Amino acid sequence: MDVAAPALILRRRPEAGRLARLFDNKTFLICACLTPAIGLLVVFLAYPLGLGVWLAFTDTQIGGGGEYVGIENFVSLAHDPVFLKTVFQTIFYTAVATAGKFALGLWLALLLNHALPFSSIIRAIILLPWIVPTVLSAIAFWWIYDPQFSIISYVLVDRLHLLAHNIDFLGTPWHARFSLIAANIWRGIPFVAISLLAGLQTISPSLYEAAMLDGASPWQRFRFVTAPMLMPILAVVLTFSVLFTFSDFQLVYAITRGGPFDTTQLMATLAFQRGIPGGQLGEGAAIAVAMIPFLVASTLFSYFALSRRKWQQGEANE
Repeated sequence: MDVAAPALILRRRPEAGRLARLFDNKTFLICACLTPAIGLLVVFLAYPLGLGVWLAFTDTQIGGGGEYVGIENFVSLAHDPVFLKTVFQTIFYTAVATAGKFALGLWLALLLNHALPFSSIIRAIILLPWIVPTVLSAIAFWWIYDPQFSIISYVLVDRLHLLAHNIDFLGTPWHARFSLIAANIWRGIPFVAISLLAGLQTISPSLYEAAMLDGASPWQRFRFVTAPMLMPILAVVLTFSVLFTFSDFQLVYAITRGGPFDTTQLMATLAFQRGIPGGQLGEGAAIAVAMIPFLVASTLFSYFALSRRKWQQGEANE
C-alpha cells in the first residue's frame, strides 16, 4: 500500500499549463532575452545608421524636405577641396596619434609590468586621462595652448628663456594639428597601456626564464616572446584605437572647431558643420557615410589578425 501511493500521486499530478511549457522552451527563452537588446540596437543604432545612409543620397536640408539625388553628394565631395584636405588630415591625425599612443602605451605597460611600489595607486592615476570627460580635457588643453596664457609658453619664455615670444599653438596650421594630436595621445595612452598590461600579465614567466637560459638579450626576449604573445590583444586594441581616433569629434570641436582655415578639420567635424550649422543634412550625411569604408577596413584588419591564433605559439601561419 505504501509503495503504490507515490505512483498514484504522480499519476494524478496535473499537466503543465501552456505558459509553463512555453517558458520551458529553450528557443523561446533565448528570443525573449534577446528581444530587449535587439530592440535597443535597432532604435538607437540601426535606425540612425540607416537614416543617415538614406540622407546621404538625398538633398535634404534642415527645415525642409529632400529628394533622392543618387550619388550626387559624393560626386560633389570628390571635387570639394575642403573635403579632400579633410580626408588627408583625418588619416594623418589617426596615423600619427595611433602610433604615438601605441609607442608610449607599450612603454608604460612594460614599466608597470614590473613589481613597483604603490603599483595600484600608479595604475589608478594613469587611468585619469581616460576617465576625465572629453570636453573637460579639451577645455584644459585649450587653456594650455592659449597664445597669451599658455603654461608651456610661460615656462619656455619667462622661466627658461629658450624662446623670445609665445608659441601660437592654435593659430598656425601645423602647430594646431600637432597640438590636437598631443591632446589625443594624452587621452588615449591609458586605454592602450592598461589593455597591453593585461596582456603582458597573461604571459608565463617560464617563457622568459627559458629565453634567458638560451642567452637571449632583452630585445630578443621582447621580439620572440613578448611581441608574438601580445599580437592578438594588440590587434584588438589597435582596431579600437583607430576607430576612436578616426571618428574623434569632441576633442577637435572643443579646442579648434576645425580652424584655423579648416586645417584641423576632421571628417566627423566637417560632417557636423555641413549638416547642422550649415543646414545641408544630405551633404553632412554623405561625409559621415564616407567614413564607413575606413572603419570597416580597420575592423577587417582586426578580424584577420585575430584569426592568426598561431601567433600565440610563435608559429607561422599555414
